[in-house]
Amino acid sequence: MNIIHEQSGDSFGAQAYTFELEHDDGVHILHPQQVMSYRGHPRGRSDRLLEISRMMRKRKLIRADFKGRCTFTAVLPAGFGLQMLDLSGGSDMLYDFRQLFFYTDGIEMKSRILKLKNMLITQDAIKMKFSGNGQIGIMTQGTVFQAELHEKEPLFVNAGSILAYPENAKLDLAVYGNHLASQHMNYHWKMTGRGHVLLQAGGTRSQELREHMEDDGLVKRILREAIPFGNIFIK
Repeated sequence: MNIIHEQSGDSFGAQAYTFELEHDDGVHILHPQQVMSYRGHPRGRSDRLLEISRMMRKRKLIRADFKGRCTFTAVLPAGFGLQMLDLSGGSDMLYDFRQLFFYTDGIEMKSRILKLKNMLITQDAIKMKFSGNGQIGIMTQGTVFQAELHEKEPLFVNAGSILAYPENAKLDLAVYGNHLASQHMNYHWKMTGRGHVLLQAGGTRSQELREHMEDDGLVKRILREAIPFGNIFIK
């Protein structure tokens, strides 16, 4: 299977991904309403209901299965992109099922119930763990990069930036820096373990930066920065 990424040149900033499948290929799309065009045999697409548990996690009812030689294009709105990941054998990484856009034949997934403490930190009860040979596509908001974990030296990560992390990782809710820094930062995960964390740069942080660049007046900006939680109460 080949995937071609095309970025819109207009002001809407949509992202288009064209999937080119060969005779033996199969791919499962979990957001079939984003498929804008299809070329191939009419029976090359077969929609089916998700399992009940995955309906609840995904908040979707249907997935679309594409089999055999065909080409189709899926479009994501501005601010969203796809991170394609190749899997071979087992993986220790945990993902949010809601962010899964597609997976290919040969991929298996299992649910992992989080520890109570991690449920409170992530505001999620279940993560997905993938295995097998194939490819998955994760929806992202911004550039994706990875940071290495260490077993003793902690990594502090903005809680809203995580795409995936190893199952072996130890998580604690924390802030860092001096008193002023801890008052003005979002909650972070204090993480130790082995492997790496997948992070995304975008989402709420991009919106905050755009708002900061707008001319709100010097006094208002000073009050937002100087008063604890001023960015919440002063609009």
